[in-house]
Amino acid sequence: MKIPALNIQQFLDKKPLDSLYVNSFATHIVLNQNLINRPHSHNFYLCVLFTKGSGTHEIDFNSYTIKPGMVFFLKPGQTHFWKFDTQPEGYIFFHSQEFYELKYLDHTLSSFPFYYSNQNPPFLELSAEKLLDISIHFSELFKEYQENNLLREAKIINLINYIYIELTRVYTADVAIEKLGSTSYSQILEQLETLINIHFYSKKLPKFYASKLNITTKHLNRVVQKTINKTTSQLISERILLEAKRLIVHSTDNLAGISNTLEFSDYAYFSKFFKSKIGMTPMEFRKMYFH
Repeated sequence: MKIPALNIQQFLDKKPLDSLYVNSFATHIVLNQNLINRPHSHNFYLCVLFTKGSGTHEIDFNSYTIKPGMVFFLKPGQTHFWKFDTQPEGYIFFHSQEFYELKYLDHTLSSFPFYYSNQNPPFLELSAEKLLDISIHFSELFKEYQENNLLREAKIINLINYIYIELTRVYTADVAIEKLGSTSYSQILEQLETLINIHFYSKKLPKFYASKLNITTKHLNRVVQKTINKTTSQLISERILLEAKRLIVHSTDNLAGISNTLEFSDYAYFSKFFKSKIGMTPMEFRKMYFH
């Protein structure tokens, strides 16, 4: 069983703008409680700015603190859920890849470091001064989305682009990221991550990915080492383990079924692989999570 993936259409009113959703965060939580009160993934790109509130945001088994000035970015397929200690406020918007990239034919979402690589952190913390500045633009985006003014779509697209550019500038100033500019190595890494996402169930060896990229295994390892200081095998293992954790926690399948889904030869081998990397068996991991 795969993890429930929410579709953008589940959130949309019948508005002229397809594949885009904008709301205040407090209203979003109230309106969509039945959709978002359990771990889930999305088929869209999501950006949230918090102006008030506290709690935790878990993204793919990493916990992040929610507080004023926190911005979170989610790509399609990432699993997450919210847990609030105090009432949150802020803004949320999300959109499909096509919504953005059909308007900017020469500029893709992967140009932004928070959407580029799985190695880059999915959050950003703004200073009080920057929070004030950015929240004005989120507020303007929300207002424009609610109204039906002339050239509404053009203004919305420009506001989203402005927000992404401003957030990228802060992100690249404060966080060690894996892509600044468009070097051949970073392009290979991007292609590799895409290929791993598609093939990791059945293809678990670097040789396959090197062949797909028309380079040697040795060169592929050099690229991964130089860009993110890991090996190709590590990247593949990390993706398999992430999916294993998602399925162990979020699916109702038994562990042997999960081993089959991940195309391991048998459960004993899967369990040994999981324990060697995580330090506990799949059963121990499931019990820990539901303790």
